[in-house]
Amino acid sequence: MVTTVRRKPSKTSRSRPTAETTRARAARTGTKTTAKAAAKPKAAAKKATSAARKPAVKPAAKPAARAKAPAAAAKKTVAKAAAPKKAVTKAAALKTTVKAQVKKPAAAPVPALDLAAHDKELTRAVTTTSVNRALDLLEALAGGGRMALPALSQAAGLGVTAAEAALELLRARHFVARDDATSEWCLGARWSVLGAAASEQGSLAVTAAPILAALGQATGENIYLRVRVGMECETVAVHQTDPLLRVYTEVGKRMPLHAGSGRVLLAHAPEGVQTQVLTQRLQRFTPSTRTDPTWIAADLHRIRQRGYLITDSEYVAGTVSVGVPVRDASGQVVATLLIGAPSLRMRPPRPRGLLPAVLDAARKLSEALGFTGEYPLAVRGPAAPPSARMTPPPPGAQNTNGSMMRAVAMGAAMARPHSIFR
Repeated sequence: MVTTVRRKPSKTSRSRPTAETTRARAARTGTKTTAKAAAKPKAAAKKATSAARKPAVKPAAKPAARAKAPAAAAKKTVAKAAAPKKAVTKAAALKTTVKAQVKKPAAAPVPALDLAAHDKELTRAVTTTSVNRALDLLEALAGGGRMALPALSQAAGLGVTAAEAALELLRARHFVARDDATSEWCLGARWSVLGAAASEQGSLAVTAAPILAALGQATGENIYLRVRVGMECETVAVHQTDPLLRVYTEVGKRMPLHAGSGRVLLAHAPEGVQTQVLTQRLQRFTPSTRTDPTWIAADLHRIRQRGYLITDSEYVAGTVSVGVPVRDASGQVVATLLIGAPSLRMRPPRPRGLLPAVLDAARKLSEALGFTGEYPLAVRGPAAPPSARMTPPPPGAQNTNGSMMRAVAMGAAMARPHSIFR
């Protein structure tokens, strides 16, 4: 017996239903199809209702979520960017701490250095004060002569104890001496050596150099400085204002005292020097040289009264000079400052017009040499500046160093004609 096996068609092998098949199937299952069709609208209504409800909640949540997302991303970005900075900052702080720890041992000696500098500055200040006290005492002795300790300390503007301590130090170096019989102090013998050394080293010329230069620039002429050496005068400094201007003498050259500007020094020389010069035969250098002793003696008197001298062609023909005296701390005339120029450029009234500038330069040089009183020059005529006139001190006034009073007394004593003509 043959058994026939019928295979069920596989789902894959089923063919697509035709329209007739579909209609037949619908006819058989009409009830079910109707139920499904009725159920479909209900499901669609539910979906529509839920769809209508969801936009009211979700659209409000979505923007917030979207807004939160960039904020979170930004926080992550900031955190990522800040993380390296924090690492760098920590490394820098660590490095700074290490450097500070390394530098601390080197900074320890600084207070010691500051203390040493402070001590050095204090020592310098004390030394400067001591030197100033010593110089004040020496100037007081040079100007006032022998003095007891109270008067000397008062003249120097110091206390008695400070003055005595400074004097004892100077006494040990022989710059001052004390007379035990009278308890008076005076300058020591050491100064004679220093004075000779200063003269040999040309300290006067060095001190006068800037003053001569200023006078030459103001007047446009050559300036000369001369001192008395025995029976002659010697040029110790020359300032040539212009290389084209002729220089009538050079440093070290000596000239007579009776001719030219040398008479300024002769007028203030000791009377013994004047007598020796005027009693000898006087040499004539030009037709204008004065050789009459009587006339020269009278002119010395006039020079001391006027305080200046203007000469024309007395030593060198064709030259005019305007000379004034220079004084030191004691009031003595130690030099003469003069302008020398050709007579073609020195026609009157130019010589008198240059006189105020020459007087002012001589006053400055005298002050540089220690002269502290009023400049004792009695200048007559309109060319004399007020500062050059001799004015008596007011009542009760007293010069500390005595330079003024000694200069006045010396000028009064020498205002008379020479004794050989009296």
